[in-house]
Amino acid sequence: MTVYTLQLEKHFRKTVDLESLPVLAAASRAQGRAELLLSTVGPEECVVPFLTKPKVPVLQLDSGNYLFSTSAICRYFFLLSGWEQDDLTNQWLEWEATELQPALSTALYYSVVQGKKGEDVLGPIGRALTHTDHSLSHQNCPFLAGETESLADIVLWGALYPLLQDPAYLPEELGALRSWFQTLSTQEPCQRAAQTVLKQRGVLALRPYLQKQTQPSPPEGTAWEKGPESLPLLWPQQNPVLPVAGERNVLITSGLPYVNHVPHLGNIIGCVLSAEVFARCSHLCQWNTLYLCGADEYGPATETKAVEEGLTPQGICDKYHTIHADIYHWFNISFDIFGRTTTPQQTQITQDIFQRLLARGFVFQDSVEQLQCECCACFLADHFVEGVGPFCGYEEARGDQCDKCGKLINATELKKPQCKLEKTLEEWLGKTLPGSDWTLNAWFIIQSWLRDGLKPHCITRDLKWGTPVPLEGFEDKVFYAWFDATIGYLSITANYTDQWERWWKNPEQVDLYQFMAKDNVPFHGLVFPCSALGAEDNYTLVKHLIATDMLLKNNSELLNNFINRAGMFVSKFFGGYVPEMVLTPDDQRLLAHITLELRHYHQLLQKVRIQDALCSILTVSRHGNQYIQVNEPWKRIKGSEDDRQRAGTVTGMAVNIAALLSVMLQPYMPAVSATVQAQLQLPLPVFSVLLTDFMCTLPAGHQIGTVSPLFQKLENDQIESLQQCFGGGQEKVSPMPAVLETVETAGAQQIQTLMDEVTKQDNIVRELKAQKADKNQVASEVAKLLDPKKQLALARRNPLKLLKARRKSEKPFIKSQKSL
Repeated sequence: MTVYTLQLEKHFRKTVDLESLPVLAAASRAQGRAELLLSTVGPEECVVPFLTKPKVPVLQLDSGNYLFSTSAICRYFFLLSGWEQDDLTNQWLEWEATELQPALSTALYYSVVQGKKGEDVLGPIGRALTHTDHSLSHQNCPFLAGETESLADIVLWGALYPLLQDPAYLPEELGALRSWFQTLSTQEPCQRAAQTVLKQRGVLALRPYLQKQTQPSPPEGTAWEKGPESLPLLWPQQNPVLPVAGERNVLITSGLPYVNHVPHLGNIIGCVLSAEVFARCSHLCQWNTLYLCGADEYGPATETKAVEEGLTPQGICDKYHTIHADIYHWFNISFDIFGRTTTPQQTQITQDIFQRLLARGFVFQDSVEQLQCECCACFLADHFVEGVGPFCGYEEARGDQCDKCGKLINATELKKPQCKLEKTLEEWLGKTLPGSDWTLNAWFIIQSWLRDGLKPHCITRDLKWGTPVPLEGFEDKVFYAWFDATIGYLSITANYTDQWERWWKNPEQVDLYQFMAKDNVPFHGLVFPCSALGAEDNYTLVKHLIATDMLLKNNSELLNNFINRAGMFVSKFFGGYVPEMVLTPDDQRLLAHITLELRHYHQLLQKVRIQDALCSILTVSRHGNQYIQVNEPWKRIKGSEDDRQRAGTVTGMAVNIAALLSVMLQPYMPAVSATVQAQLQLPLPVFSVLLTDFMCTLPAGHQIGTVSPLFQKLENDQIESLQQCFGGGQEKVSPMPAVLETVETAGAQQIQTLMDEVTKQDNIVRELKAQKADKNQVASEVAKLLDPKKQLALARRNPLKLLKARRKSEKPFIKSQKSL
């Protein structure tokens, strides 16, 4: 039977560790399948060797590995028992970590350390309890994830037990939550865990543990009254942007796209979008930020594209670099510089790193077999050779990397497989990871490489287009792209400023965030760090590695509805001026809830949890909508003087929440954010800084502008057109008659003109409807909209047919390579 060791704090029976409660309850799941040994360690003893601070509880596996987060340890015990995880359970665990724990920590601190009671304790945690109750009621199941107890139940029960064991904090109206909690609390594993951790002392047993925690800073009403005058000074614009001693210096890179194609939405979503959101957040946080990207222009794909289009490789690079830059500009991507890798600086820096690696014995000469085309007597670029992967059996693995398992190919064909840098790399990872924010998929990819052991890989190829190898006898070779492509970030910065080393040889003052698609993780997380560490030249290495592979879809209608309503109430009921506000205790509680959510949003963005932070925006909007619905200002404005005053307070609060949302939206939807800011006439400092407290930025008497809906409904023909434009299909250049190109271009121009006309007229109609204009006036404008819509539908037909006919006549280039 496998033996596991669970390490707890030596005095945990006196000094209670909250995280031990769900862990001990979950451990009973493993009974009969594994032997669990409990051991204790001193409070300052670091059990996990690669963590910088002591951490318990810790589960030490028989393999020698460690699990040290509550959910990970509990998950392991449940998996041992045969439990199958599901998406709903994972969602609850994420919610527990991001939503429940911050609120619960505050509530427990108020209760146990500060001695507060009642509403003061329930205030921070009330929304979380209500959410849990509603979820249980809605699905009509006894447990969080269904009919049977799951990992989510134990983790949430363990978190909530210290507070909810006091019936005063479990309101009767939360019947579903009460039933769930009582069911779990009466089970023997939970009773035994509670007895072991809390003994008979109840919640007071938590006092020593909570006193060690950072004191929560409750939102104060004074932050609301301070207003825009208390905003910090804006960070001065620099050109060039350089690190500043004593400031937070953030260097952000987005994966370099290949230059041999036109970017599409998949490229932008893959890494650019996440990096862009974080860069905008970084500027709002007033961090000193440099954000860069560029085109990866070397490699065999460029040569192939040049032959295909009848241009030189440099001609292809010049053509597509301009196309890339224009497209990113059109999408409002805010790179400080969009560079390229075909520069003298790229050659100089790459060759310098190579020479330093060579001098230190990290590069050696060897021979590797390579496929050759019998027709043209040239070696085939690995990228254009496919076969069965030697590791996972994938039948369409490329010659340089398997897209299924992510491993580099050809390593096993090299002689004397060894890697002198592996220990150095592992030491660096051990120091970097504890304080960093690597996405889980990135860390899993790196772990899989380290588990198999790093092996040598060829860094030169018999090609003409690339960075030349600076060695005698290697004049006909260039560096392979996977070695020198990531050095492109350095050379792009060197083209931006001759003081580039202040960013790239300054790890003490610079935090490097790198965003990429997950297939590029090995190059950024292993290859370049190994090269930089081996060069021994104090290079800045990645601290936060973010691999993105999905985009979260959110409901924008909630935002559209609330922001539009808040602005319309000011215009309709108060002549466009923000009314006087007299806050009640309920209003103060709303301020507290929104401030907590704002701080949570701030924390999530700093941890690069971009999708979770977007949910915080919707939560603030939901608070605003509920506030309006409960207080009904459209009814109160017609009532007594007190009712009218209340309507003014609610409207003023609502429009200030809308102003806050415009700032929170800015990293994600800058154009929409700018529209809201223009409609509300926000002062410049207000929408240039991301605050941690909700304050009154639109005081009484502030005049807003014209309010209109933020989003328009997309008709089916508009959706079809957008799919055609941005669906990601790459057109292949072919010797078609010039007249066809002329027809296509003319058709595209005509379609764009009509789309602009339809959009403009549609906005006019929507604004009139929102203002409840005269029906005859609305009908007149609707009639004007119908004709350009019909013309647009007609104009789309012929160009689409031509496009399809052209695509059918093409044959994929890669197939001709497969036959060689």
